[in-house]
Amino acid sequence: MRILIATAGSRGDVAPYTGLGARLARAGHEVTLATTEAFASLAHGAGLGFSPLPADPRAHGGAGGTRELMRTAAAFVTELGRGFAGAVSDDTELMLLSATTAPLGWHLTEATGIPSLGVYLQPTAPTGDFPPPVTGARSLGRAGNRAAGRFALRMADRVHARAVAELRGGLGLPPLSPAATRTRREKENWPVLHGFSTALVPRPADWRPGLEVAGTFWPHVGDGERLPAAVEDFLAAGPRPVLVGFGSMAAGQGERLSEIAAAALRRAGLRGILQSGAAGLAADGDDVLTIGEVPHTLLLPRVAAVVHHAGAGTTAAALRAGVPAVTVPVTADQPFWATRLASLGAAPDPIPLRALTTDRLTAALDLVVRRQEYTRAAARAARHMRGEDGPGRVLEAVERVAQGSGEPGGLARQ
Repeated sequence: MRILIATAGSRGDVAPYTGLGARLARAGHEVTLATTEAFASLAHGAGLGFSPLPADPRAHGGAGGTRELMRTAAAFVTELGRGFAGAVSDDTELMLLSATTAPLGWHLTEATGIPSLGVYLQPTAPTGDFPPPVTGARSLGRAGNRAAGRFALRMADRVHARAVAELRGGLGLPPLSPAATRTRREKENWPVLHGFSTALVPRPADWRPGLEVAGTFWPHVGDGERLPAAVEDFLAAGPRPVLVGFGSMAAGQGERLSEIAAAALRRAGLRGILQSGAAGLAADGDDVLTIGEVPHTLLLPRVAAVVHHAGAGTTAAALRAGVPAVTVPVTADQPFWATRLASLGAAPDPIPLRALTTDRLTAALDLVVRRQEYTRAAARAARHMRGEDGPGRVLEAVERVAQGSGEPGGLARQ
């Protein structure tokens, strides 16, 4: 089957789909990853086809309040929508859509008849169990959480409004608002398989049929990939180090964060590896190594703890390795994942980036490295995750489509 996986955003929004795509390809499907040009190498490295989507999330970054974030998100999605139809070829037989691309992909399904499935990395459907990830981590009670979830969906509709209007016009479809389209898909029980672990987010009982938690989608790692020699030498030279990295977050704050990290590690008597990332972390010394991108699958099982921004992918990777964490969330869904880690006992309470100091980081490192209950909690979650197979669940759904056993809306387990 010829499958298009469409996603957009930061590296953490793209990399998990390389592993999913590689799993589908090994089963005999022809898979193309549609995403922004910056991540073409991720697709090629996983042996997938690549179809470029317009827009660059880095060009629509920046900080600010809710209005500014909404404005920049809408600008990004609008640019994305202007080239979205071009990513779908005439022979595409199935679309797998991320939470960002689904509100665009639904209109292509309507115009072309190509079936689609959701493959989300975040829980977006309202539930009483927790507030929507994009609004933070504080529970508002069951009724309040559901109300906040509905409000978050309306905000997402607003972000997609212009892109949807332009896309439908270009496809020759009559006008239909994002909210009306979403409501139609919900009534059809459009299936969404969520690529995170039930160790972090068990499936809420009040979700509609068709919404499932499948298990984590892991980034592709080639059979021959190895850690760089400098990393291997550093790991062999002493006790397990602590990895510090903020992924695509904290651009422009590298000097401050590097100073805090290096000082906290030394006060705690720990060796460290700083992963440069968008912040540009860097430090010198025999007890600290600065690195670029390396597969977390290869590195994390060999560290004592991870200091990270609580992006969904890094959160899952640390748990999979059975490694405790110190979370320093920055924005979006990161406070949500940080709080989920703390609730498992695999991390202490989050330290917001703006509140990070050497003293606070030193104290947190002392907790997670010296007190074994954090490591034991992470190890329990790792054992749970080994029993899950997110890509396998998606493959089952895809093969039901390939076999013509029913409409997509009936694919997910009830």
